[in-house]
Amino acid sequence: MVVTNLAAHLVENGYDVTCYNRTSRQSRELLKKGELKQEYRGVHMVWTPTVDRRGLAAMSSSVIASVMAAFSRYDLVHYHTEGPCVLCWLPRLFGKKVVVTVHGLDHQRQKWGRFASTYIMMGERAAVRHANGIIVLSKGVQDYFREKYGRETELIPNGIDPAEIRPAREITERFGLTSREYILFLGRLVPEKGIHYLIEAYKKLHTDKKLVIVGGTSDTDDYVKQLYAMAGDSGSIIFTGFQQGLVAEELFSNAYLYVLPSDLEGMPLSLLEAMNYGCCCVTSDIGECADVLDGSGFTFPRGNVEALRETLQDLCDHPEKAEEKRGEARKVVSAKYTWQDITAQTAEFYNRFLQQG
Repeated sequence: MVVTNLAAHLVENGYDVTCYNRTSRQSRELLKKGELKQEYRGVHMVWTPTVDRRGLAAMSSSVIASVMAAFSRYDLVHYHTEGPCVLCWLPRLFGKKVVVTVHGLDHQRQKWGRFASTYIMMGERAAVRHANGIIVLSKGVQDYFREKYGRETELIPNGIDPAEIRPAREITERFGLTSREYILFLGRLVPEKGIHYLIEAYKKLHTDKKLVIVGGTSDTDDYVKQLYAMAGDSGSIIFTGFQQGLVAEELFSNAYLYVLPSDLEGMPLSLLEAMNYGCCCVTSDIGECADVLDGSGFTFPRGNVEALRETLQDLCDHPEKAEEKRGEARKVVSAKYTWQDITAQTAEFYNRFLQQG
């Protein structure tokens, strides 16, 4: 979603943008039928061949994209995330300016094995050595690059478009959910998101509100099985699977609380979305979450299940506290995280290098 929105807004600002996308089984079927999109909101779409196996899909598609970009007539190549940067030196070799956005320190994520973590670190070091400029999404990651590599980076957060609040219709029909009667988690079902803390804390709550967990696996099937086992047969914990579009909008619009109990984040776009829809948000106290909240929500010490339970119980018992934070969250988003501002900052960063010739 970040690249989708940034690319489209850059087109609106006069840039000619091409986006390289990895193929999947679904996209290959669409390609055979001649139905695969070649353009989206003015962005040219290139679909790269991909080895569709766990651990190889991202690597294979990014290597091929790097080669294709190096031999194409671009002024600047923008890499997103660390792993694909292993070959970022190649476009530089062919005269392109290279910018990298580090969305988070991916090598720290628990789902990756030794090989994947090593490969991601290779990408990180390549970005430090070869990129003209590096964008980070949080002060914590900015400090990391300064302390580990002595490399200065540019802090440009994710952006978001203004949200339209949706009434509970689809979610009532599909999942039996009504407005303000559930606590929401929406994100990837991976260990570093701390969903296991949330389930444990929720099971100790005294509340009639349901817990709704929205998201799909990300090479983390064993962890997802663990979450289902923790939830048990209770009808009060609902797993919806991955959701997007109108259903996701309704889920955000009608949540009583949005909870993000992460151990590790880059800059959580789902938190921005929740704030944008006026959710009262509860997060762990890691800097990447607390900085985004900017006082417009509630935090608890990372990994502390009892502190999370106490926070949730207090908000369930005192709805006026939750209501007060909803308006504050939307104000923070509209003041700091609009795509218009983020695109302007990104374009200005590009121009620093493009003007060097």
